[in-house]
Amino acid sequence: MRIKSLLITTSLCMYALLAGAQQQPHIILILTDDMGSADISCYGGTGPQTPNLDRMAAEGARFTQYYSASPICSPSRAGILTGSYPARWNLTSYLQTRKGNTACEQADFLRAEAPSIARLLKSAGYRTAHFGKWHLGGGRDVKNAPSITAYGFDAYSSTWESPDPDPLLTSGNWIWSKPDSVKRWDRTAYFVDRALAFLAANKGKPCFINLWPDDVHTPWVPDETSMDRMPKGGESQRQFEAVLAEYDKQIGRFLDGLKQLGIDQQTLVVFTSDNGALPTFGFRSGKFRGTKLSLYEGGIRMPLIAWQPGSIRAGQVDSTSLLNATDLLPTFCRIAGIPAKKLPKTDGTDRAGVLLGEPSSKHRTFFWEYGRNDSAFKYPNGRNRSPSLAIRDGKWKLLVNADSSSEELYDLGKDPSEQNNIATMHPATAAQLKSKLLGWYRALPKLKTSPDVVRGDE
Repeated sequence: MRIKSLLITTSLCMYALLAGAQQQPHIILILTDDMGSADISCYGGTGPQTPNLDRMAAEGARFTQYYSASPICSPSRAGILTGSYPARWNLTSYLQTRKGNTACEQADFLRAEAPSIARLLKSAGYRTAHFGKWHLGGGRDVKNAPSITAYGFDAYSSTWESPDPDPLLTSGNWIWSKPDSVKRWDRTAYFVDRALAFLAANKGKPCFINLWPDDVHTPWVPDETSMDRMPKGGESQRQFEAVLAEYDKQIGRFLDGLKQLGIDQQTLVVFTSDNGALPTFGFRSGKFRGTKLSLYEGGIRMPLIAWQPGSIRAGQVDSTSLLNATDLLPTFCRIAGIPAKKLPKTDGTDRAGVLLGEPSSKHRTFFWEYGRNDSAFKYPNGRNRSPSLAIRDGKWKLLVNADSSSEELYDLGKDPSEQNNIATMHPATAAQLKSKLLGWYRALPKLKTSPDVVRGDE
């Protein structure tokens, strides 16, 4: 163990010594859209096979206790980019029309002054790019969202739900349109091409890339025939399986592309999902209860794979370390050699050692909120509908509504599927966790209205 720890420390010191030089590692964050905890075969999935993602895990490290910052798109992405719980930036649900955002008691976009992984890495000499779905403001009737460049990105290509949609993807005023130059089923390939081209164009320079495809989000459009039959897409299991198969293929093509560029050993790739799946077809959440829109494990416990040949020992499975999306900002900054004293205050913790292969049993406490009212947050229905607040504290997880109702306590070490509410069996633990959780929630900042113009490119 001491030798292993020494190797991890040596790797981190080498990253730090190389900070500011061209040998800093490239860092690529692949964020899948609505991928369930068991969509990947090596995570126990019983659905379609994912040979390329399985290969990525076999060549790198797989983590089984990683959590997104929210069970829905926009706040989960904000948690990654800022290293902060998204409610601190008044993001509670997916960003939509101004009226819809008001109903969700949230801002219209992520404010440009929020911390940003891209901005921090750019200050350390990185070239930065965002290719894929943004969904942190812009689109619909929100016209004053900051440009993607305002968050520190040098280059970008994004979809309709952004302030700067790529015209090749957005010929119509919707998520996709049949006349789009890049068809819906070719988008992931397009974003992969853009990412590889960016790396090739910046040879010799460290790069940070958000590769955030909008697969495997519904509605699914796997081919031209499907679009002709269902112009707005569908939600059948057959369509999902076809989209997942193509997505898996493109992830494999991206990893192969890194090897062809000769930079695979200089590139850290981290793969995860923004939130859980919906629909699940009974298998996409695996053993976990819950779906997208739920604070049960199926909505927030996500796959996480870290890959860097030569730096991350192949075939590792870490079921010990507790990780959160908010950890990615300080972790990537540590790997890039940015001193901790130069980082903004966030909710995340530097977990670079964990990513590079040293499991940690460190006690962690995480918080979530989703469901500020019953009108804008109607789903999911039935047993997957969770209380609106959650805390994980070590092995314990407590869920409760903001008004203190519907208290649920689970021992995730014994009951990861959250089947047995044991709040009445452990009243002292439940009371302590509830007090901590409600205290956190009540201390969140009040909603701030958005300024009229905050364009980063003006």
